[in-house]
Amino acid sequence: MRTATLGPAQRAESLAAMAERELDVLVVGGGVVGAGTALDAVTRGLATGLVEARDWASGTSSRSSKLIHGGLRYLEMLDFALVREALKERGLLLERLAPHLVKPVPFLYPLRHRGWERLYAGSGVALYDAMSMARGHGRGLPLHRHLSRRHALRVAPCLQKDALVGALQYYDAQMDDARFVATLVRTAASYGVKAANRARVTGFLREGERVVGARVQDVEGGGEYEVHAKQIVNATGVWTDDTQAMVGERGQFHVRASKGIHLVVPRDRISSSTGLILRTERSVLFVIPWGRHWIVGTTDTGWDLDKAHPAASSADIDYLLETVNSVLAVPLTRDDVEGVYAGLRPLLAGESEATSKLSREHTVAHPAPGLVVVAGGKYTTYRVMAKDAVDEAVRGLDLRVADCVTEDVPLLGAEGYHALWNARARIAARAGLHAVRVEHLLNRYGSMAEEVLGLVAADPGLGKPLQAADDYLRAEMVYAASHEGARHLDDVLTRRTRISIETFDRGTRSAREAAELMAPVLGWDGDHVEREVEHYEKRVEAERESQLQPDDLTADAARLGAPDIVPL
Repeated sequence: MRTATLGPAQRAESLAAMAERELDVLVVGGGVVGAGTALDAVTRGLATGLVEARDWASGTSSRSSKLIHGGLRYLEMLDFALVREALKERGLLLERLAPHLVKPVPFLYPLRHRGWERLYAGSGVALYDAMSMARGHGRGLPLHRHLSRRHALRVAPCLQKDALVGALQYYDAQMDDARFVATLVRTAASYGVKAANRARVTGFLREGERVVGARVQDVEGGGEYEVHAKQIVNATGVWTDDTQAMVGERGQFHVRASKGIHLVVPRDRISSSTGLILRTERSVLFVIPWGRHWIVGTTDTGWDLDKAHPAASSADIDYLLETVNSVLAVPLTRDDVEGVYAGLRPLLAGESEATSKLSREHTVAHPAPGLVVVAGGKYTTYRVMAKDAVDEAVRGLDLRVADCVTEDVPLLGAEGYHALWNARARIAARAGLHAVRVEHLLNRYGSMAEEVLGLVAADPGLGKPLQAADDYLRAEMVYAASHEGARHLDDVLTRRTRISIETFDRGTRSAREAAELMAPVLGWDGDHVEREVEHYEKRVEAERESQLQPDDLTADAARLGAPDIVPL
């Protein structure tokens, strides 16, 4: 089984190695596109480095709707090429690249009008299924079906009886977006990528007009490195324009940020065996099954404030509650909301003033010799974006380089996953855990769950769940720090797990237990544990305060009341 460890020692070794000899490709940005680009480059035989200023997926790539989908609404915009491309990627991820992380999810689309709407919407969903099957990557999902109102209300009793005259049910797929990126980075590292998070690019190195490297600051250790590379790929999403400004070159395009917020509510607050998709005046609203919870979202509004910590305002939350309550028999209230998160979509600017109309296409440019920029796109098509970025970088290399092979490179944990799933009862008996716990591990780590179970075998106390977040084992806190690159408590509670949005206390009751489990791995003393817990509590307090503010400006100011943690 191929594996890789992203612990403190590996991070230090990667930074040192990047500074020692010239790379073929240095990727800047540790979201899904940057991680995918690094994997694409290294699997073509290129010496590759990957740096991220904060944590893996700490920006847009941990704050999405957590869907892998073709984009049904883009059919209505007649953007057939984008939908076809996304459906192919959805199929690859479900069936070959990441079956342990990407799972089918059903959606119910309520029909409000008799006759014409069923014909119109039904034709669109039928085309969606047909386009998926035509590429040979749709067999893993059931086909759509038409439901009467009575049947729809049996499937989703939560709906008001007068909110629909019938319904369509179709399938897409979902994943834990931050976990997907962490796995992608580890996969890239397993093929030889030198990867370091908390490593900020502070400037670019030039030889005349050519970009030949980057100055990289070790945010954790305080050192600075000069990393030389034949080609640099800027994959920084909503920070694209800021990164480009370091080069001093006029950008060939601009990226605008669109804010989307999501609410998380307990599963028992909405009685349904299927997700929901609702048409709104601006876009669509999803109600997405998420373990013992539902995710409700999203919004689509312009954002030009702090990019690192986009804030959800009271108005955003009210909008989502009002919209979803328009069809629910038992309305949701603020008291039902466990978690709230806000993310920024990187949209290519220039086509329309309204962010909901901006392109979800991606683009690749070569604004200066030695520098490639990739921007735009959507999570589902990250692999295509990565391929296009590396193709462009290869044009600037004086080498013969192989074509992209990532269509046939499964992510870590995919190999052997189905066999282990079939043996889950036996694995549970051997490990002394309930079978449900083993299923949870397999769906988060795939075949790498054996590594987590190895920690439990060495210390049975790690096989117990966290006291205030019992979906997660104590071993997962240790594993996040030792194998998955987590450097801080926030990394674990917000991204390696989703405790920060899945508990009413937002993870504060789990903070000390998690920090004490991480401490031996990361070399923290008692004072450091206190700092981590205090910082996390302040972050949650600032987020709660921001969610009481009436608008973006006041919400942003409140959220910035908790600064980023800086190691001493």
